[in-house]
Amino acid sequence: MKSSRTLGLVMITPAAIMILLFFLLPVVLTAVFSMTNMTTATGISGGVYQVAPNSLITLKSTMPDIADQLGEPRYTIDEAGLKALEGLNLSAGIVSELREKHMNEVFPSRREIERMIKDLNERPSTREVKQISDQFNRSVVNARFDSKDQLFSALDALGFKLTPEQKEAVAKATYTGWIWTSDNFSRMASSPDMARVLLNTVLYVALVLTIFNVGYALLLAIWTHYMPAAPASFFRGVWLLPRITPVVIYVMLWKWLAWDTGFISTLMGNFGYPPKNYLLDNAYNAWIFVVMINGFIGASMGMLVFSSAMKAIPKSQFYASEVDGASRWQQIRYIILPQMRWPILFVTCYQTLSLLASFNEILLSTNGGPGRATEIWALAAYHTALSNYAGNLEYGLGAAMALVLVVIGVTLSLIYLRIFNYGTLVSKPLIED
Repeated sequence: MKSSRTLGLVMITPAAIMILLFFLLPVVLTAVFSMTNMTTATGISGGVYQVAPNSLITLKSTMPDIADQLGEPRYTIDEAGLKALEGLNLSAGIVSELREKHMNEVFPSRREIERMIKDLNERPSTREVKQISDQFNRSVVNARFDSKDQLFSALDALGFKLTPEQKEAVAKATYTGWIWTSDNFSRMASSPDMARVLLNTVLYVALVLTIFNVGYALLLAIWTHYMPAAPASFFRGVWLLPRITPVVIYVMLWKWLAWDTGFISTLMGNFGYPPKNYLLDNAYNAWIFVVMINGFIGASMGMLVFSSAMKAIPKSQFYASEVDGASRWQQIRYIILPQMRWPILFVTCYQTLSLLASFNEILLSTNGGPGRATEIWALAAYHTALSNYAGNLEYGLGAAMALVLVVIGVTLSLIYLRIFNYGTLVSKPLIED
């Protein structure tokens, strides 16, 4: 007994490792990344402190006065500026007087430093005043600092008097690296765009799942079940074509059908209708094509699962029902459907998870358009984290959106198990052989 258990553990170990590496670990990493603000700008490693224009915009919402001061240059009499003056062929007395009387003095504006320069013993000309003041122009805008201490030292040298709370706010706004945060989830909860994308996702999954992946697939399986074997196999093979065709070719066929130079426009042109792109003409048409493109693929899988399950039903049940005078509809209602709970549960769960996570067909056909009318959650996560027009890829927000899909998928699966009464499906039969 022990040896058989050991052998079982050895045989199941590769599968357990595969599940850990390719299923559980990606989910864990997604959860980790979702708690960060990683973007293209922050990178995935530590960053620096930089008073960039975007950080000044952030500071203006909380400390407008400090943000305005940081954005303006200040003028500091320092050794670097004095050495630069020595190379301008100015009077030596100007440099020495600045060093003796005004060393490390900070002026908040050009007007004030130029007023001081004009009051020097050796009064420089107006042109020389401008040259001198330029040598002491100091600003922290776009300067990069490796640590908080360097940032605060630079601010202190320019005469900024900040409280500890203000310093922390400046440090947070100017840090270019990633940080741990839960802001991604609050952004999703408060964004009207996310609400629209979520509604699109609910509509997409509900329509494709009920109309095609379960409803039409079950109808196809029943139709072919009552057909002779040869034509039934032919029709099943035809319905497999959308699934086995490469997705790029499959979507291109639909585009050829819907483009302004495609089949529909050519056909409607014979009746006086001008050509147009039916795929992206309006949101209503786009949704029709999105549902049909994805529905035909999903219906083929459901048809195979349901057809196989129907073949497993003992033929004696059908023969007995025919003897009792049962119609086809009565056979479907009282023999087929009651024994299809397991297959319907499997197809519903599997296809729901597949629809939530897949976006290839929508990406290739409409790319979420027109506008964002057909943008679903998985496609929005892809655009957010991996491909968008703005160029700043938000890895953390995209991971948070993906994690939401995982939670929704698990929740829906548990609901399905409850609806189909999973406990009775796996319970022991009352009469055992």
